[in-house]
Amino acid sequence: MNTDLARLRPGVWEVAPSNGMRVPVRVYASDRLLQKMRGDESIRQACNVAHLPGIVGASLAMPDAHEGYGFPIGGVAAFDVAEGVISPGGVGYDINCGVRLVRSDILVAELGDRLRHLVRQLQRAIPAGVGSAGAIPAVLEPELGRVLARGASWAVDHGYGLAEDLERTEAGGALEGAAATAFARPAARDA
Repeated sequence: MNTDLARLRPGVWEVAPSNGMRVPVRVYASDRLLQKMRGDESIRQACNVAHLPGIVGASLAMPDAHEGYGFPIGGVAAFDVAEGVISPGGVGYDINCGVRLVRSDILVAELGDRLRHLVRQLQRAIPAGVGSAGAIPAVLEPELGRVLARGASWAVDHGYGLAEDLERTEAGGALEGAAATAFARPAARDA
């Protein structure tokens, strides 16, 4: 697969579509960060994403991109609602990485001048970064065991999700047979 990058402007690189890619790959990185990305599979993974049905615009690799499982971590892609796919790899497999998939019926054209305000409000309302705190307080033993065993249904039962979320989540958001006893004690404490 072709992963040759062309510099579009400082900090923005592109791999042109080839070999079945539906869109280009855009990489946002300084020269130093780009060298790190070339040392792993993140650019090739972003090219793989560019092959997915319904992808629009470009497959993007943000400055924090690094090798993931399918999608690069720090990869972004948008898909046409009628012809596209929903890829769990795009949401991520990192434990509590903070990335979530959200769907809205609001069209960007309907937001007009309010788009910038909406983005600012989302940034204020959504905890992100080192030291940020979320809406769910720390879960301590023995409740942690119930979280590990019940998965997303625990979150729904405690008001952190909706029952319909479970219907849209693989295996209802829980691993069959999961039990806290399967984890080493330090790993369970650090979860």
